[in-house]
Amino acid sequence: MRQQHRLLLASGLMLFLELALIRWLGSNVVHLSYFTNFVLLGSFLGIGLGFLLARTEHTALQWSPVVLAGLVALVTFAPVRINRSSDQIIYFTSTDPSGPPAWLTLPLIFLAVAAVLLGPAEAVGRCFQGMPPLDAYRLDLMGSLAGIAAFTALSFLRAPSLVWGLIVAAAFVVLLWHRLSVLVGVAVTVLVVLLFFESTTVGVTWSPYYKVTTDQVPGPNGADQLRISVNGVPHQVMRSAALRLQEEPQYGIPYERFAGHRLNRVLIVGAGSGSDVAIALAKGARHVDAVEIDPRILQIGQQRHPDHPYQDPRVRAYVNDGRAFLEQSHSTYDLILFALPDSLVLVSGASAIRLESYLFTKEAVVAARDHLAPGGGFAMYNYYREDRLIDRLAGTVADVFGHDPCVDRVGSGGGQAVIAAGLTAGDQSCAQDQPPLAAERTAPATDDRPFVYFFGSSLPALYLLSLGGILLLSLLCVRVLSGPFRGMRAYSDLFFMGAAFLLLETKNITSFALLFGTTWVVNAIVFAGVLLAVLLAVETTRRRRTPPLRTVYVAIAASLLVAYLVPNSLLLDLPLIPRVPAAVILAFTPIYFANVAFAKRFATTEDSRAAFAVNILGAMVGGCLEYLALLTGYRNLLVLTALLYLAAFLLTPRRVPVTR
Repeated sequence: MRQQHRLLLASGLMLFLELALIRWLGSNVVHLSYFTNFVLLGSFLGIGLGFLLARTEHTALQWSPVVLAGLVALVTFAPVRINRSSDQIIYFTSTDPSGPPAWLTLPLIFLAVAAVLLGPAEAVGRCFQGMPPLDAYRLDLMGSLAGIAAFTALSFLRAPSLVWGLIVAAAFVVLLWHRLSVLVGVAVTVLVVLLFFESTTVGVTWSPYYKVTTDQVPGPNGADQLRISVNGVPHQVMRSAALRLQEEPQYGIPYERFAGHRLNRVLIVGAGSGSDVAIALAKGARHVDAVEIDPRILQIGQQRHPDHPYQDPRVRAYVNDGRAFLEQSHSTYDLILFALPDSLVLVSGASAIRLESYLFTKEAVVAARDHLAPGGGFAMYNYYREDRLIDRLAGTVADVFGHDPCVDRVGSGGGQAVIAAGLTAGDQSCAQDQPPLAAERTAPATDDRPFVYFFGSSLPALYLLSLGGILLLSLLCVRVLSGPFRGMRAYSDLFFMGAAFLLLETKNITSFALLFGTTWVVNAIVFAGVLLAVLLAVETTRRRRTPPLRTVYVAIAASLLVAYLVPNSLLLDLPLIPRVPAAVILAFTPIYFANVAFAKRFATTEDSRAAFAVNILGAMVGGCLEYLALLTGYRNLLVLTALLYLAAFLLTPRRVPVTR
């Protein structure tokens, strides 16, 4: 295979495998739902180590499929369930704890992911040898784009994990064609067989977000009911509206709080498999807009719900993010329901955006209020589990509507609650014995800090210890492969560039999630857009005479300042068509200039593999710094990004003139 073709294949495999591991491990290891970026950080470590290994005579490519098969076997035969021992985690479900604990599972997966990615990264790094740095980097970007495109296409087609495994196995076989061994053959066979059995298990399908499992469970009346589980966690049970109202009265409470009001138009966010829609119809709704982000769960409801609510001509279903629907719609409603909208994997302390993050902010409740018709009402209900979360959400609703909402705590434990507010206080009818809201309560979550489950003023010790352990382990691995760190000191500016770039990418992902929805399509577009901006910067540097490095850094600072001064709220007020180009310009201009600077610097490196490894390891540190958004908000990450780029500029080696 020609070196260029091998580089394209290896880099495509590297990105495809990273995305597949994030999806598959997150769907099968519950702990990873609470430590959302452990797989990403492990991938960064593996890629950095792979480039360092490519500088030596040793090779690890043939071991990557072996480790991958072992990882899949471990997860398959030692499944993990939720561990309830930590008080920093909020559960919106009931499931029995079992399987290996988090302190054992997470380090093993982190190291295994790094070992799996090390092989393809080593293959990419060896292809860098003898090629001009920018030519090699350009091909690496093109292969990465191909990997993203392939995985995005499979997500669109809802392909099962077997398809992912076949593609990965085929890529390993091609890369190792002249080194194929019995061990590699056994490894790829085990990988494909395990994923075959998972994919052909009755009731298992995939959506763009979850591994969805359906099975029959006994109902309260003795008849079997269809249960939907996602990522191994029970999510929904399909019951008729009559049975649901009889067994779980909280579903009817929102209608009691607005008794006598007309229900010409109802909006249900988090419509799921259709139970809330069926109840709205049973309560007399004349038209229902049902918004559900997961197309597979919606499809199951359309096919198998006993009341067939989605076949009712009064119902119109939308596959969309709930917040995005509110921002894009001009309709008004007599009742808006946030019906158990949660992604089941919520952490007190995780900075990653969840599917429902932007639904529970103060600005989201404002958007819902602004869509209410005169005399209309808004309600949210869920199994909140913790009283402080109920108090926070009730306080958010009170701040927005200007009066206390009705708060009905359901069940003996008090963790279930319905929070309902009329457009005015006279539009709602609360229970007579409802106590007033507490005068002192946690401030509402906002679009800049959408962490409704985070109540602290500092980073949780659990996360500090975990991230500290990751960084310490990473330093040890890098020291073993690279030798003394002083040999990499010449590329310290590239380290800070990597950390800054990861924070910049994180800020853009969260901004686009707010502006256009937290859907998989938006995320895929952002990832692809980032790589295209980087590729454009590389092509500009290769083909055109670019300004001096000092000038490029000034452009980075200016574009970051503009991005900071233009808040997301201003863009949200724009119609969709002008909002798109405005968001693209604000997001990708600093990325473009940052990568012009990187390309100019990378072109002068004497050892492109060591330089690229240092840059990737810097990105890993940026992934850890992302958690500072819990304290600073996402907007202020731009300030930290600017400081990191300033450090990179100041550390540019003197032998690389800043005027180059």
